[in-house]
Amino acid sequence: MTSLCVVAFTLLLLFVSCSARPIYQLPSKEIKGRKQPLQTSRPYNLAHRGANGEFPEETAPAYLRAIEEGADFIESDIIATKDGVLICHHDVNLDDTTDIADHKEFADRKRTYEVEGANITGFFTVDFTWKELQTLRTKQRFPFRDQQYNGKFPIITFDEYISIALDAPRIVGIYPELKSPVFINKHVKWPGGKRYEDIFIRTLKKYGYKGSYMSKDWLKQPCFIQSFAPTSLVHVSNQTDLPKIFLIDDVTVLTQDTNQTYAEITSDSYLDYIKQYVVGIGPWKDTLVPVVNNYMQAPSDLVARAHARDLQVHPYTYRNENQFLHFDFHQDPYIEYDYWINKIGVDGLFTDFTGSLHNYQEWTSPLSRTSDNADVHSTYLLHKIAKMLRGYD
Repeated sequence: MTSLCVVAFTLLLLFVSCSARPIYQLPSKEIKGRKQPLQTSRPYNLAHRGANGEFPEETAPAYLRAIEEGADFIESDIIATKDGVLICHHDVNLDDTTDIADHKEFADRKRTYEVEGANITGFFTVDFTWKELQTLRTKQRFPFRDQQYNGKFPIITFDEYISIALDAPRIVGIYPELKSPVFINKHVKWPGGKRYEDIFIRTLKKYGYKGSYMSKDWLKQPCFIQSFAPTSLVHVSNQTDLPKIFLIDDVTVLTQDTNQTYAEITSDSYLDYIKQYVVGIGPWKDTLVPVVNNYMQAPSDLVARAHARDLQVHPYTYRNENQFLHFDFHQDPYIEYDYWINKIGVDGLFTDFTGSLHNYQEWTSPLSRTSDNADVHSTYLLHKIAKMLRGYD
């Protein structure tokens, strides 16, 4: 990365931290002309909630950083506010990743809800309007990660997240999740009897996302739709041909909508059923390769069975810190990437550290890139800063 790019990104962060609102005015139409296409020759680098190993998750700087570091797709969880605004936020409650506890004006909003089979007490997005949520600021989820950006960045909307991808100086895909649809549909109502899933798809269509996997339309604006809820994936299959990924938890966990264990829904018969609606699965990595006392055991046959049905496999989540690395990898995330890509043969990896995965892949399977690529990124960032300093359109 050039020194110019470092300076540009630093200035961008300084601007965002001083802003009262997210950095993207919508819709954004800044980048013109032909962009470098999405790479499809090696496993996808999936920026899990953005570069959240460096910045608070699912914030604009986390996504910008992931794009700068080489992400193929930026991933986000999409949930809803009380008044039906779709936002980027992993938890249905606000406690772990925002400063909600500092807002005494909301002290009476604490509730206890059943969420996917468990009772959770806290402050929930479905009890706040979008206007109210704009007063909150995000914070880093894990205490062992960098805390210096706590309180600086706002929650962003689904629209703003899409604009970040569309504004990138090369083609960058999006990977939004239909998060907790059973809970959202129970507590948020839209006009005309619409469901959360309907509003989600309507947003994607508004920005031109369409097309089956690897089609011309899809390659122009790549998108995977993901969910742990199979009935939601089936529902949206009637509204879009965009590729879908069925997320898979620990095999003992029950699905939120069909009350089946993930052991049941990774059976051959279920894979034969769900492949009618999805192009792949997104399993927890310890479901693919069981772990005992932090040591890897013999791999399951799930990857082989998925590939036999032409289903991609995009496991989650890869993290650089020692507490997330099994002993087999000797505290080295690059050994872990090598194992999953070359021994297990996955098709994409959800990572909190986009730059690490990109570095590994460039060292081991480099793409042909122009020497001006870094300058393109830094010029883009400086252009973005200059536009914001002039004011929004």
